Amino acid sequence: MSGNQELITESTRRRLTERQADTVRKLTDAAVAEIRETGFEGLTVRNVAKRAGVAPATAYTYFASKNHLITEVFWRRLSALPPVRTGGTLQERVVAVLRETTLLVSDEPELAAACTTAMLGTDPDVRELRLRIGVSIRRRLEVAVGDGVPAKVVDALEIAYAGALVHAGMGYTSYARMADRLAEMAELILPDPE
Repeated sequence: MSGNQELITESTRRRLTERQADTVRKLTDAAVAEIRETGFEGLTVRNVAKRAGVAPATAYTYFASKNHLITEVFWRRLSALPPVRTGGTLQERVVAVLRETTLLVSDEPELAAACTTAMLGTDPDVRELRLRIGVSIRRRLEVAVGDGVPAKVVDALEIAYAGALVHAGMGYTSYARMADRLAEMAELILPDPE
């Protein structure tokens, strides 16, 4: 199993056997289906467990809270993205990374709103996943930027991305529109092509 695949099936709490990973996948899939029907406010780990065909105690073995469960959904989608393109211009590469990460949940408004709320949770498992998510997005931006561009440029792109997600998550604009706005921000932030 490759390192990236390990991260996809690894819980924040422990390494998983193949059977356990399947249970976690069932729970995350059920959570997405449950969000579509009930929204985040109506979501409970107990109902997700029922939909997934597992005991509630089993679900709580893997997920401490609904925030943890939904943050895991986002993490899995982020982890499943293809590697960052290395061809094209600096701006094209960066815009591609910003766009794909911004649009991860954009076509599912209930899930997008749930992810925004869940990832701001304070429990330790959410904090751990939030750190992994941040590191992953940072690394994707670093690969897109490549060598020779100051770290402050990546910092600015990262902050623009985080602000854009909060802005969209608050309902001020759509994720698709925010992806377009981030492309505009990248033009302002990135060094002029030589």
